[in-house]
Amino acid sequence: MTGLVQVQLDLSNPQSHLVHVRLEISSPQAQQQVSLPGWTPGSYLIRDYVKQLEGFKAVQQGLERSVRRTDPSTWQIDCNPDAGPLVLTYAVMATELTVRTCHLDQDHGFFALAAVVLEVAGQRWSPHRLTCVVPNGWNAFVPLPREATGSWLATTFDQLIDSPIEAGPHQSHPFEVLGVPHRWVTWFSDPACAVWFADRYPTFFEDVKQVCLACCRLMGEPRPASSDYLFVLHLLDEGYGGLEHDDSTVLVYGRRNLETSSGYRKLLQLVAHEYFHQWNVRRLTPRELRPVDYNRASVIPTLWFAEGVTSYFDQLLPLTAGLSTPQDYFSDLGEDLSRYLLTPGRQVQTLRESSEEAWVKLYKADAYSASSQVSYYLKGAVVALCLDLELRRHQSSLSAVVQQLWRSHGRHGRGYGESDLLEAFEGQVTGLAGRLEQWLTDVDDPDCSGYLLDVGLALEPEMSSDPWTGMTTGLKDGRLVVQRVLRHSPAERAGLMVGDELIGLAGQRLAKPEDVPTHLRAGVAQPLLMARRSSLRELQLCSDPPQPKRYKLEPVANPTTAQQAAQEAWLQQRVG
Repeated sequence: MTGLVQVQLDLSNPQSHLVHVRLEISSPQAQQQVSLPGWTPGSYLIRDYVKQLEGFKAVQQGLERSVRRTDPSTWQIDCNPDAGPLVLTYAVMATELTVRTCHLDQDHGFFALAAVVLEVAGQRWSPHRLTCVVPNGWNAFVPLPREATGSWLATTFDQLIDSPIEAGPHQSHPFEVLGVPHRWVTWFSDPACAVWFADRYPTFFEDVKQVCLACCRLMGEPRPASSDYLFVLHLLDEGYGGLEHDDSTVLVYGRRNLETSSGYRKLLQLVAHEYFHQWNVRRLTPRELRPVDYNRASVIPTLWFAEGVTSYFDQLLPLTAGLSTPQDYFSDLGEDLSRYLLTPGRQVQTLRESSEEAWVKLYKADAYSASSQVSYYLKGAVVALCLDLELRRHQSSLSAVVQQLWRSHGRHGRGYGESDLLEAFEGQVTGLAGRLEQWLTDVDDPDCSGYLLDVGLALEPEMSSDPWTGMTTGLKDGRLVVQRVLRHSPAERAGLMVGDELIGLAGQRLAKPEDVPTHLRAGVAQPLLMARRSSLRELQLCSDPPQPKRYKLEPVANPTTAQQAAQEAWLQQRVG
């Protein structure tokens, strides 16, 4: 096959945590350049995967070729183009267990291939054949067409990089969604958990299928976007997350969460979120990601739509699938709205800025981030809720807009820009583009309460019983230390910062977090003894009156017939 790049991954020595890579270029250039991606699509952070690569060598006709490193993740190799294939060998340390990195031990292997496979200059759009050498008794699960020889064939480097690998002594569970084959593979970090999970959730695979069907209905599609789909779940003691791909997703979930009905429901919401990304993000894609630049960050002002709209729908989809109740949905939506309203950074960073700054803020959060930023997932979902309810006032819906964008852009692989989104919303409701533009560029909150009233709901604050300081404390090495200080809070006004050790308040010894509110008096300046860099200091802390500690979404008393009808149509994602 002309221009074929062959990639072999050797996982046969899992206790070393090293995957050994052999990459063969059938038609090398005289000055062949290769580079390792710096990030993986769907997770907007430059990760410098090259830090895990070692032992790089280049051989042609049995002779080692001269290699020059042109930047930390790029090599240039002197070749003879007429001397046959160029073979590159190296190893990658796989010790980081996330959905966007690599992990290999005696129990399993997982590989995000952006962290493993070099991009061959001039061969990005050439076929890549993948083979895996695995220990006895292991299977490799790859979302690529499999050849008769047991290898997998990707039509391009992009398709290969978009194909995560799970390997181990696992079995897959096959099922179909509207005639499309699906596979589910679970790695149980505790093998005993497999029986527990099967006994506790015997309808799990049927529930997953119903979520998938709900996604197709929401998109108005007779089939999934993928023609063959792979789910991979890492069921750990703790954890939460997922990463979407064209034909697969990798999920991480905490087993302890599954001991409650709400935990199971949120697993199904995670399934819905990543599965819905088949359409929104993977194929209906921001223009800045067509094509992906694997070596640099791209400013993507529409990430709020890619992730926020998906986050809004992921809570609704299990409901429309018949797997949760309206009360469950109100509880989950109320939690998100509460988190949003209790995030002071929403008054500093706009939604568009949150999208554009994902690379340097969301994925690099620190103890002060809550005061200076807001997640485009969270505020994006809040704006999506308001958009949906505004559209429903005019006999339309958010799903109708997503379907329209899918037909105009997603099906044809056309990347969209912010102007395309504004035009789509304006096409449904005159003036909505201007309102959306304001929600994207202002730090003022959308009128959630007004929209929720349309469907007979109200956000009710639950007040704390303690005076408000705007700081969070915890124990570290037996010392009571400040873990967070919110902007414009009493703690900030007093001069406290993260890492300060708290010793005494109002003449009383402090030993644990619950000691602090015991001695607080709102509106009264109280002496606070603390230590910073081994130096004792006394500050004056004047706490504010109690603030809301959370918000709950509650049905209004005596809803009107119009509110009841609107709520029913909204919850079932119908119009009218």
